[in-house]
Amino acid sequence: MEEAKAHLKEHGWVKIPSVLSKEEAQDALDRLWSAKAAIEASGEATFQPILDPNPANVRIFYLPELDAYWREMLINPTGLDLAKSLLGDQLLVSNFSANIARPGAESMALHSDQSIVLPPPWLDIWAVNVIWCLTRTTKDNGATLYIPGSNKWTTWEDVPDNAPDLLVPFEADAGDIVVIDGRLWHTSGSNITKDEDRAILFAYYSAPHMRPLTNWSAKLPKELQEKLSPQMKELLALSHIGYVVKGDLTYMAQKYPPKKDATAVVA
Repeated sequence: MEEAKAHLKEHGWVKIPSVLSKEEAQDALDRLWSAKAAIEASGEATFQPILDPNPANVRIFYLPELDAYWREMLINPTGLDLAKSLLGDQLLVSNFSANIARPGAESMALHSDQSIVLPPPWLDIWAVNVIWCLTRTTKDNGATLYIPGSNKWTTWEDVPDNAPDLLVPFEADAGDIVVIDGRLWHTSGSNITKDEDRAILFAYYSAPHMRPLTNWSAKLPKELQEKLSPQMKELLALSHIGYVVKGDLTYMAQKYPPKKDATAVVA
């Protein structure tokens, strides 16, 4: 795991194979389709024109509200440990959503996760996305496309005019995870297959001083909030304590002890 953490820190991404078995990935996929049906039955849209060019790209937001199964994925040791390696132990869950690229789905905007929520320069890693692959992901079925080395870009001016030519796919098998830091530039791929869906989940973690994309205290029913474990409450920023202390809290008397009078005469 240490080698994986080092690769993630240097290159802005790492792929970990077989975090879920094929059977577990299929079970998650079945649950995701059920979640889609429930969301649409409640009147919520699964097509977001602000994100995607057409309805072939299916979006399902707020997974932690729907089932304890999804909340358990947020604390999977492999994904959470990799996220903490960049963000520290006090990270938050900013959002947890799904994206199903059906045949005909087209690419969204090229972006880094930090570039759409923070002004430049993007010098530090303040967000991490753990991408759960519930199906195999290929260039043809809409695998996430990324630009190698773009995690080093710090301003909009660093994005070159030929950025589309630099994109390469994160190809993976069902059950793999791909972890990316918030500065890596990427986009959804186009699904040019005739009958193959590409289903992935985005467990989006952020530094504790960043406002999460989702206000979980407003989104989750109060009765659900009361049932959550202490760990989950902290991850969803539902604890009464704000974990943002990073500085030096040494007492004044210890930090700046009184100086002895240099002029004092010793008898």
